[in-house]
Amino acid sequence: MRSRLKLIGVNAIALSLSFCQVSTLYPLEPASAQTAQDRKAEADRLLQQGIQQYRTSQFEAALQSSQQALQIYRVIGNRQGEGHALGNLGIAYNALAMYDKAIEYQEQSLLIAREIKDRLGEGAALGNLGITYDSLSKYDKAIEYQEQRLAIVREIKDRLGEGETLGNLGKAYYYLGKYDKAIQYDLQWLAISREIKDRHGEGYALVSLGINYRELSKYNKAIEYYLQSLLIAREIKDRLGEGAALRNLGITYDSLGKYDKAIEYQEQWLAISREIKDRLGESHALVNLGDSYYYLGKYDKAIEYDLQWLAISREIKDREGEGEALNIIGFVLETQKQPDLAILYYKQSVKVTESIRKDIRKLDKDIRKSYLDAVSYRYKNLANHLLKQGRVTEALQVLDLLKIQELEDYLKNVKGNDRTAKGVELLAPERAISGQLSALSYDKIPELNRQLASQIQQLPKSEINKVPDYLQKLPKGAVLLYPLILDDRLELIFFSANTLPINRTIPIKKADLEKLVTDVRADMRDYTSLDIKNSSPKLYGVLIKPIEADLKQANATTILYAPDGILRYIPLSALYDGKQWLVEKYRVNNLIAYSLFDPDSKPQSNIRIFAGAFGGKKGENRFGANGLPATIPEVENIQTSFPNTTKLVDQDFTAQASKAKVSGNAIVHFATHAKFISGSPLDSYVLFGDGSKVTLAEINEWQLKDADLVVLSACETGVGSLGNGAEILGFGYQVQRAGAKASIASLWTVSDGGTQLLMEALYGNLQKGNTSMSTSLREAQLSMIRRSVKQGEINFNHPYYWSAFVLIGNGL
Repeated sequence: MRSRLKLIGVNAIALSLSFCQVSTLYPLEPASAQTAQDRKAEADRLLQQGIQQYRTSQFEAALQSSQQALQIYRVIGNRQGEGHALGNLGIAYNALAMYDKAIEYQEQSLLIAREIKDRLGEGAALGNLGITYDSLSKYDKAIEYQEQRLAIVREIKDRLGEGETLGNLGKAYYYLGKYDKAIQYDLQWLAISREIKDRHGEGYALVSLGINYRELSKYNKAIEYYLQSLLIAREIKDRLGEGAALRNLGITYDSLGKYDKAIEYQEQWLAISREIKDRLGESHALVNLGDSYYYLGKYDKAIEYDLQWLAISREIKDREGEGEALNIIGFVLETQKQPDLAILYYKQSVKVTESIRKDIRKLDKDIRKSYLDAVSYRYKNLANHLLKQGRVTEALQVLDLLKIQELEDYLKNVKGNDRTAKGVELLAPERAISGQLSALSYDKIPELNRQLASQIQQLPKSEINKVPDYLQKLPKGAVLLYPLILDDRLELIFFSANTLPINRTIPIKKADLEKLVTDVRADMRDYTSLDIKNSSPKLYGVLIKPIEADLKQANATTILYAPDGILRYIPLSALYDGKQWLVEKYRVNNLIAYSLFDPDSKPQSNIRIFAGAFGGKKGENRFGANGLPATIPEVENIQTSFPNTTKLVDQDFTAQASKAKVSGNAIVHFATHAKFISGSPLDSYVLFGDGSKVTLAEINEWQLKDADLVVLSACETGVGSLGNGAEILGFGYQVQRAGAKASIASLWTVSDGGTQLLMEALYGNLQKGNTSMSTSLREAQLSMIRRSVKQGEINFNHPYYWSAFVLIGNGL
């Protein structure tokens, strides 16, 4: 489906922005020199000019005017003028999708307002910060700032500001899908506007009410509100408000399937936007016209309007609009069976998205994550269509880029490497025409697509699906498995050295796959039942059965596995084919991303170990966690097998002491509690014997450059609801970033006895020497499956005991 821009309307948003007007500035003292008065008048003029330039979508010109005003205010020492100019700069940067800059300037404006006790300016800065967080899809933060502004405007009895702020709160709740709550705020806005006879505010409140009723499918009520707003706008000659009403009438008639009527209203809005030189409004009118013509099946007209939208977005540097325009044009081209040209537009959409993401790297993790959640479909959309065209390596690169972005948004400190820095690359034929994307005409599209397809087909297959050199170095018997979860299917990307990558398509809906994964994970954790042998084969049929022949042809012995989304919570080794567990046939080595994998990495022969144990008594509560008495014999056994071991237990096992001692060890073993929680890396931690903690965000500060392996033998992931598994990737990445080659962590908490036995077997295998980490883990798991490892009457062959432990990183 085409995705219409989900905005209350640029016109309504513009009203809600709190520009700092010249009339609110404090005058100079009478004793000031005439030249200073002249400079202030010039700054005031520039400030007002910037506001007018913004309102006609001249955002860069608005920046320049506000910057000039700022310089003058600073020279003459006018702090209020300085604060207001900073605020207006923030508004312009927000329009340019430079959100980090917008926040930076608004926060400076806020500081000055508080310093000089300018409550009106303080409220304006808070309101504008809220609008920027709206743009970042961080609605809880937006609401927080708007509520602070609401308190201020009520305190100073600014009824106009109160109405606008209520409208902005309504907008935030609208974006959250809480339409009834949004209506409550809009009704308050409407009442205040009528009370103070603010006809502009009344008109916009009516539009906003109509939008919320439209989302509730109450179309007649929505139209009623729009028509009231339209009458007011025409009565007071508010062309901006008139356009907002017309725009939303058009969208509502679109929703009713009355596309001709929708076009009639959108064309009126387009005419007004052009008349008042509202370039941003013009671009939004064009996309809505494109929507209507698309649904009428008039694809030539849809493309025509979409291309105009793209051209204007680029002209006014509306990067979010540009990214979405490219994505929608790609969609229309795809439906018109112009796949190669569609892919080029999709690629350019992702490139624009990447440029925005780079600009917001300094912002909080949860804000960046909200933005990625809002645009990640662009990455998967591109990968999806590359796979349809058999361009598997390019799809793999896009998915790897998305994995790095997920990590970056979870941890903030992810920089990728030279392999990921290039982002989405264009083929030579794509580069040759990339400059024509906003200047095409519909009649030329089929021929251009034919030319592009022909040129791509003439490229050697080895170039189209060129495998990076470092992947060609995969060890003998190693294959790469990359699943991609899409709404309507699962794609499996498979690669082995000296061959071109392939993909297999499995028709399973995302919701069905997620339910299957949740069921299988529950059965894996239930050691009292053998239901896992019924549920696991179903997931085996989805993930492994389709590539069984490929695994056999590649003579595979090791699967390098880079799971997607919820699949990260399931150990691949515990998939059951009806006769055997997968680990009985293959080694499994999980990857964070293939671009971060180093096939040349080799383990050390001379093993030094650091081993720490949480300790405590069974049933004892220590620092909010259960005692782990079996961890002490666990590390004692390691020390017995490897005399060159530094051991810390109980109270001696502190974060500070451990950090000082881990350097120089080939293996770092933490027999202690750890929780990896979907959400914030600050909530995920490793707990030490004295109660001290190291968060996931802090692990990268440890000196682990000599470590081949970091082991966490009592951790738990997916605490609470399952997310996308970024916390699992996050631990593996942080360990590698600190210098270690690989890590072993558990996907759920295993019993003390089961963990101790598996660890004894693991270190017994490592003690043999010349054995890789992945082989040692596999042999330990096999020993438990085959019941050669027992404790009393308990058999540890249930996947609960052995499959939770996964190897992440370079474990070959």
